[in-house]
Amino acid sequence: MSASFQPIDWALILIYFFFLIWLSWKKGWKEESEEEFLLSGRKVTIPAFVATLVSTWYGGILGVGEFSYQFGISQWLIFGMPFYLFSAIFAHLLAGKIRLNKALTIPEAMADRYGPLAGRISALPIFILVSPAPYILMLGVLFQYMIGGDSPYILYASLVALFSVLYITIGGFGAVIRTDMLQIILMFGGFGMLLLFAVADTGNFGVLFSELPDLHKDLTGGFSWQFILVWFFIALWTFVDPSFHQRAAAADSPATAKKGIFISIGFWTLFDFLTCFTGLYAFVILGGDIENPILSYPILANQLLPFGLKGLFFVTLLATIMSTLDSYLFISGQTLGRDYLQKFLPTIKPNKLTRTGILLSAVIGILLTVIYPSVIDLWYVIGSVCIPGLLIPVLGIYSRIFQIKKSVAVYAIVIPTLISFIWLILGTMYATEDQGYLFAGTEPFYPGLAAAAVLWIIGKARQ
Repeated sequence: MSASFQPIDWALILIYFFFLIWLSWKKGWKEESEEEFLLSGRKVTIPAFVATLVSTWYGGILGVGEFSYQFGISQWLIFGMPFYLFSAIFAHLLAGKIRLNKALTIPEAMADRYGPLAGRISALPIFILVSPAPYILMLGVLFQYMIGGDSPYILYASLVALFSVLYITIGGFGAVIRTDMLQIILMFGGFGMLLLFAVADTGNFGVLFSELPDLHKDLTGGFSWQFILVWFFIALWTFVDPSFHQRAAAADSPATAKKGIFISIGFWTLFDFLTCFTGLYAFVILGGDIENPILSYPILANQLLPFGLKGLFFVTLLATIMSTLDSYLFISGQTLGRDYLQKFLPTIKPNKLTRTGILLSAVIGILLTVIYPSVIDLWYVIGSVCIPGLLIPVLGIYSRIFQIKKSVAVYAIVIPTLISFIWLILGTMYATEDQGYLFAGTEPFYPGLAAAAVLWIIGKARQ
């Protein structure tokens, strides 16, 4: 199974990749200060802030298509509403404080608040949290469908990941912002176009809902409330996500950081509408029985769109995924290189270590796609393991309520992370297929979060 492309479709895709290189390299390879390389000199204005935050936070587009195709409007409850809520809280309580903090990264802020050891240790779960693995996987699967043949997705995934390494190691965060401003236009334009073609093919939303099964019209999607609640807790990812912190720190003022997030929530809501209803139309038009639901959007586009517009929509999918891939590669690279390896390699310049970290992050991300070849599994596993150990210490940097004593900080990072990881391993070993990663009837996120709460109480009591 593969897409039916004409030369004009391939031409549009090649133009997109060449344009990415031009946007990234137009400033040339020159040595910049750390603040310039990592945060664009803290001069990011509202339009650029919104463009880079909106596009970065929505890279899991094929995973969203997989979910909406299989479970309908519950996509909005599970992948939308929790993140709107916690993004708004982040904007109100943290964004301005992050902009005023002199630290360039979360591990640096952790080191300033809790000591150097806590900063270095926090770099490891943060490095995993922003792993580009889900986005490398999606690009590999997408190119495998576009090109066809017998080549494994891992070949295409590796090539595109290394292409991203090439252009962001030269351009830094400025390259990420410049490419994101292009990619947000492609995101909304492409999905708006495909949804219009789907409506023209099938009928209005009333016709659509009359043809959907009850499961797809159920807000819960048939999931247990424990499973849904886990995704609300995983949405706490917002508070510890380095891409949020990086963009808030890079804003030209605290007001820009706060206002930009609220504007971004509006754009996310609109884009969720486009992707959710496109997924519902895909279910009806494609008959609900495609072999690989992660390809629901590409298959729908291949069936409905004429040549030229088809290539343009595939550029949209590439742009949506790569906007997050390049951001996460950059952040994970700086976390591994600058925030962790710098202590052991003090003679090497931080920017060079960041560039080395970007390459290592891509390689590790490729390996993770082999272990967990599912986008939703990768999100679930990474979030369940890393968030419990980071949540309280990161919030404690900016909020007095969550502040803990320095002597407890390292334990507050390590113990919840280990507990969730061990719980995940036990669930992998002993849970049945329909139980996912449950062990003793509990998702791995909860015991880690419970441990974090206990250590928070202990840390507060000892102050």
